[in-house]
Amino acid sequence: MPPAWRRWQSVSSIRPVTRPTLVWLLLASIWGSTWLFIKVGLEDLPPLTFAGLRFVVAAAPLVLWIVVRRVPLPTRWADWRLMIVTGLLTFALNYSLVFWGESHITSGLAAILYTTFPILGMLLAHGMLPDEPLTARKLGGALLGMAGVVVIFAHELSVRGALALAGSAAIVVAAFGTAYADVLIKREGVHIDPVVMTAVQMVVGLVPMLAVGIALEGNPLGFAWTGRAVFALCYLALVGSSLTFTLLYWLIRRMQVTRMMLMPLWSTLMAVLLGAAVLGERVTLRVILGGAAILGGLLLAVAAGSTLRRPVEKRSGD
Repeated sequence: MPPAWRRWQSVSSIRPVTRPTLVWLLLASIWGSTWLFIKVGLEDLPPLTFAGLRFVVAAAPLVLWIVVRRVPLPTRWADWRLMIVTGLLTFALNYSLVFWGESHITSGLAAILYTTFPILGMLLAHGMLPDEPLTARKLGGALLGMAGVVVIFAHELSVRGALALAGSAAIVVAAFGTAYADVLIKREGVHIDPVVMTAVQMVVGLVPMLAVGIALEGNPLGFAWTGRAVFALCYLALVGSSLTFTLLYWLIRRMQVTRMMLMPLWSTLMAVLLGAAVLGERVTLRVILGGAAILGGLLLAVAAGSTLRRPVEKRSGD
């Protein structure tokens, strides 16, 4: 056999391993970058309407896909109720709080705090999913992560004041809402087509975001639609939402979920580094210590063998 042929065989034989790893890195990097683009967009756009418009743009290609491919829609009211409830939690509540919270804290800190999402999911899964009990290592990881949150909260209150503390709390509440929605989906909605699930959730979530946003923030036509605002919106919608969900559904069939849950470790690091490099955000020692505790708690809990199905923007980004 010629040497060139042997080399080709060896390269082709490792593609099933390397390709998911590359997609994993791409997904984690994109989700890490979304925190930066949220912060950039918030320089010109108000948070609630900005969040709602993101999903107007993001939902369009998903709805088009469903129509063109004639993807069947659920026929049971229970499935629609699940998609509506989780859409309100995952998109309306989650992204409203994330965008508002990040308007008062740095993008890196927001990413660190949102890393509590899988930890909260593990705690919720213990009571809602019989096959995912809370082990001692999971509990230890959760307690370590929560200790990191307390460290950061204390720092934000003492250094930046009540609004920064409220912004930090909003990020954690957003993470809790998304974690609860994901556990509900794993318990009751794994049979629903993921594109249909995501499209319906986005449409359901964007309606209250835009309604409240326009009522409180004014007509979007009167906003400062600078080049950076338009670019941030398009990036978050098309790259940070439509593309990432497509990649996520491809990857979830090819990689162990426990490995996928390590994404926040990489995406959070990316968010902190991008915030410092591009926006000049200062990372204090207390934030480093609190972030290390949160990420360490996540690593400890994931090492215990958690199997939460949908890691998220989600879900690690957002």
